[in-house]
Amino acid sequence: MKTRILIAVAGVLVLAGAAVAYVGFASARSHDAANTAATGAVSLSPGPRLLFRSTADADRGHVATVSVTDPGGSRTVSPLSCARVYAAGGTGLCLRQDGDLTTYQLAVLDAGLAVSREIPLVGLPNRARVSVSGRMLAWTVFVTGDSYNGGMFSTRAGILDTATGDLAGTLEDYAVTLDGKPYQAADLNFWGVTFTRDDRHFYATMSTAGHRYLVAGDFAAHTIRTLRENVECPSLSPDGTRVAFKSAVDDDPAKGWRLSVVDLATSKVTPLAETRSVDDQPAWLDDRTIGYGVPRGPGHADVWSVPADGSGAARLLIPEAESPAALSDARTGR
Repeated sequence: MKTRILIAVAGVLVLAGAAVAYVGFASARSHDAANTAATGAVSLSPGPRLLFRSTADADRGHVATVSVTDPGGSRTVSPLSCARVYAAGGTGLCLRQDGDLTTYQLAVLDAGLAVSREIPLVGLPNRARVSVSGRMLAWTVFVTGDSYNGGMFSTRAGILDTATGDLAGTLEDYAVTLDGKPYQAADLNFWGVTFTRDDRHFYATMSTAGHRYLVAGDFAAHTIRTLRENVECPSLSPDGTRVAFKSAVDDDPAKGWRLSVVDLATSKVTPLAETRSVDDQPAWLDDRTIGYGVPRGPGHADVWSVPADGSGAARLLIPEAESPAALSDARTGR
């Protein structure tokens, strides 16, 4: 199943060829942004800024921020490099290479980007999330070697409680309920965790037997239950009522993914105005706007945004960027 994910990633790059006009426009914006980038003190404290990973040639991989009022303008770039980054509540999560080694690690960051804890990772960084309070961290990595998967890619998702130090290295150890019945299988895979405000419950994706499910998890009880099919990389809205996600077109990841939002109370699904295939875990920039990364070529990507209610159109938000996170306090918007 994960090989199909990787095939679809390549498909995203192919789709970029259909957007020649956009490429030219984005390249010009990227050049302007690079010219206005400056190394400085990046803060993860709540405020009207967007955090991201730069893909510009001059500072590729470095953690950076821009103003929410001028996301395509001047950016502040830190010396810190990450393969994936996210932050909330003054706490950051950086998935990065472990020094000169070919392995990776999870680095817990304070508001000033100082590392407070490091955890070795077995696999390639893929997803990262932090709860609104900054207490809970989640990550996903690609791994190889699972016997059921023929040595191809699988996923591992883990969670860290920074307040207690409790660590769930893999969600595969949790007790799973599928369609109301206890379920066990060797091919369980999890990815794309997103937290509720209580810092105990979460949503994620689970795959097994060729199906992908939106699941609800309980960190304290170590339990997971399925909610609905064909939901990947969920992201809970700031008000806790909706989940943004990507769904496989015709339930086939090889055909790409469509961004949508599901209302948790009514189960109504709203496809978003972004019609390109998007292989990313969407991020809520506020209660009305979804942000996500779109690859534009080897090593390059841009952050786009789209209204969460299905209206409007996708627009380029931050050129030469990926892995976006809104640092604004979701309760105040500041």
